[in-house]
Amino acid sequence: MPPLALTAPATVPPRPADLAPTALVIAARAGSVTAFETLYRQNVGRIHALCLRLTADRELAGQLTQDTFVRAWEKLGGFRGESRFETWLHRLAVNVVLDWRRQRDRRQRREIAAEDPQVLENAAASRAVPAARVAERLDLERAVARLPEGARTVFVLYEIEGYAIKDIAEIEGIAEGTVKAQLHRARQILREALR
Repeated sequence: MPPLALTAPATVPPRPADLAPTALVIAARAGSVTAFETLYRQNVGRIHALCLRLTADRELAGQLTQDTFVRAWEKLGGFRGESRFETWLHRLAVNVVLDWRRQRDRRQRREIAAEDPQVLENAAASRAVPAARVAERLDLERAVARLPEGARTVFVLYEIEGYAIKDIAEIEGIAEGTVKAQLHRARQILREALR
């Protein structure tokens, strides 16, 4: 019987689904659409949940989730790897939501000012009115969704996503004292809503 010829097994490159997140990011940065699709599938649920918590609107959350991944694809070359990809993507999603809000607010101010300056004063006054008491007991997600936008954003970033007060102030472009006041307001409203 002739001796067995030992040959090195053919090397098969790993499939993107088999790669660790860091390897997937490297492959996606090199232009691998398949690697980016895998990153998308791994993170889309978490990013959508974050957008939904920040907007309280399922359709808008879906749109902003897609915007986040489009921006991630465009900015992937700028990902330096100083943090986990998931952390970078999370921050990118928060920025996408905040950018959308700023654009919406600017558009609304222009529209309102063009229609009637008195409406702008009334809108500012109505935001100062505390949220109506909720007669029936609500679950936490519904109660959070009903918070005023500023209080909801601060509450979600601090209590749910774990951001520090200082970081929230930087993200929102407001003073730390304002963040604390919004957080206090959110907690008060939630206590009342969940009684």
